[in-house]
Amino acid sequence: MELHKNSGELRVIIDVSYSSAEEFIDFIENEQCQFIESLGVEGLKKFEWYVDVESNTATLIEEFDNADSFKEIATKAIGTPVNLKFREITNFDNMTILGDVSDEMRENLSAMGPKIKTYKAGLN
Repeated sequence: MELHKNSGELRVIIDVSYSSAEEFIDFIENEQCQFIESLGVEGLKKFEWYVDVESNTATLIEEFDNADSFKEIATKAIGTPVNLKFREITNFDNMTILGDVSDEMRENLSAMGPKIKTYKAGLN
């Protein structure tokens, strides 16, 4: 392990709510995950959903090798039918980005109001 070395990795945490657990879970299991995999973004390390069916809320955790991989997946996914359906069946509640992103990405994501936190210290 190394102390206080920024690996350049990036994590994105997105919280959503939805009205139908059945529809949402079917969508993430049978459409969205396959679509994201088909984009072939090499630096994508994780794309994982955690769901609370009692409160109709879910959290997506994405991990990337670097900010460029995040930019690639965002660029490839935006405006696609899968992305549009996701926006139709969910309410976007929160986005947190852990890591360094470019000013361009900050501007592109500004409508979503992300909380961006840059790396300062730790073990990796």
